[in-house]
Amino acid sequence: MSSQDIVEKRGTAAPQPKQRQVLVNFAANYGLAVIFVLVLIVFGLMRPDTYLSRSNIGNLLTSQSVTALLALAVMMPLTTGRFDLSVGYHVGLAQVLMVGLQANQQLPWVVSAIIVLAVGAAVGAINGFLVTRFKIDSFIATMGVGSLLYGLSNWYTQGMQISGLQLPAGYLSVAGDIFGIPFPAIIVLLVGIILWIVLERIPAGRSLYFIGFNPRAAELSGINVGRAVNAAFISSGLLCALAGIMLGAILRSGTPSVGPEYLLPAFAASLLGATSIRPGRVNVGGTLLSILILAFSFSGVQQLGAAFYVEYLFNGGILVVAVALSVYAAARRRKSAVHSSAH
Repeated sequence: MSSQDIVEKRGTAAPQPKQRQVLVNFAANYGLAVIFVLVLIVFGLMRPDTYLSRSNIGNLLTSQSVTALLALAVMMPLTTGRFDLSVGYHVGLAQVLMVGLQANQQLPWVVSAIIVLAVGAAVGAINGFLVTRFKIDSFIATMGVGSLLYGLSNWYTQGMQISGLQLPAGYLSVAGDIFGIPFPAIIVLLVGIILWIVLERIPAGRSLYFIGFNPRAAELSGINVGRAVNAAFISSGLLCALAGIMLGAILRSGTPSVGPEYLLPAFAASLLGATSIRPGRVNVGGTLLSILILAFSFSGVQQLGAAFYVEYLFNGGILVVAVALSVYAAARRRKSAVHSSAH
């Protein structure tokens, strides 16, 4: 065998760096989408009569719409590197207010919704004020505010459930269907599109990512960091209020204890979403895709006969994995940026 044949043989057997890089990028960007499709296929084959039924999908889309909005609420401060641990307690307060203002104060549901949204914006502004003006760590500030909100929920309801038997049909239709599609899912889709446009196409929205990546550099470049962080917290408060309005229509009652259990899955979905679509940073597409994966995965596990406590193990495990993967994705993104700038 000649030396030329050896060289040609080696060249043929050598790995293709560009092809490998394409596969790596595809896995990084769309890995969650592939996992979602696999989840549908596997559980669909194992439970063909119930898993992909119209009723099961409709119930999942309706019930998970609240978690999806809260995951987006968590995502907004996370873009700036801040946490909002008040979202679970906030949605609980919004829910009891929405039902209580109609059932107890006899206010029209539209007026009640406006009041709840105003309260949500105020809570977000308080969180932002504590973080930006008083320089309190967002973890501590929002945890304290969340505890206060939980106390207000129990004070308003006296620890009792508010019956929603007399809620108007117009409000209850918020949890209904439009052309067979759950209306809550449509709301989540519209909110997701708006947030995607803001964060990916509008300079003010993209500046939130800049702040999260390097606050000092963002400040030196002329970005008003305090105002941007406040805006992120206010948007989070509005999303929590909207989730509470939807939750009241879904449950048809006001329960002060409802809310805290949404915190863990909301954070898990938001952080897991940072590993896909836009690896290394929280993003709308990855967050919503993570909600679908968590919801449909756990639904499949339930239909296979899993015990009730598996949900907590599932969410806790996903959160740990999501944090590890998001940290890895962020480190990989920074490494790629440094490598690109060096060349």
